[in-house]
Amino acid sequence: MRESSEGVRIRVKICIVLGVIVALLMAFWWMLRDYKVHTVYVEGNKHYSASEIRSMVETGWFGDNTIMLSLKYSNKPIKGVPFVETMDVKVEDKNSVRISVYEKVLAGYVRYLDSYMYFDKDGIVVENSTMETAGIPLVTGLEFDHFVMYEELPVKDSTVFQTILDITKLLSKYEISTDRIFFNEAGEMTLYFGDVRAQLGNRDLIEEKIQQLDAILPSLYGKSGVLELGSYDSDSTSITFREDKKD
Repeated sequence: MRESSEGVRIRVKICIVLGVIVALLMAFWWMLRDYKVHTVYVEGNKHYSASEIRSMVETGWFGDNTIMLSLKYSNKPIKGVPFVETMDVKVEDKNSVRISVYEKVLAGYVRYLDSYMYFDKDGIVVENSTMETAGIPLVTGLEFDHFVMYEELPVKDSTVFQTILDITKLLSKYEISTDRIFFNEAGEMTLYFGDVRAQLGNRDLIEEKIQQLDAILPSLYGKSGVLELGSYDSDSTSITFREDKKD
């Protein structure tokens, strides 16, 4: 008994559908096998390590697949990451991804209760964290009784924030790391390096003072005392270090 033409058409349609499904499954399997991320280039990161940045990007199902990443982040920067303004993800080839990190420009941070508040060059509080970050100075001596996220810290003299940023940049330029920066009521600065306190005074000749600091600090390793740079001027021939008296 010959099969009806309708039955033949149904069988053909089923075969076509099955063929398409098999082809899609094979394409999916090939995509998972051949387009897996092996190399990740991370640039611009300071606060987070490359592995931490990678884990933030390769999230969700098939987060380690370049095709999925290209679809997920095509012309769409990543935002909402603490200490990071934005991140751009670019697929270099089928096994390589480049992540460009643009971090927030932080001048320093202050302690408030059990938190650390990071602020930018304008004194705007841009991050509130329970973690301290290496390379960003702790600032003490600033008086305030409250803070509001994304608003300026309510201190007496807001020009102090530009001074802090200038100091931070100079310290980075000369590869000097300070434990903290202290401001007294007159706005004069003291930088702490272990048991050495470098009194810089006001911001006059600030780069020259930092240059002197860079030259002198290695000779003060292991010592305790005050390095007086507050009255430094271009004609200075000597700089005083007052060593602490030992009990």
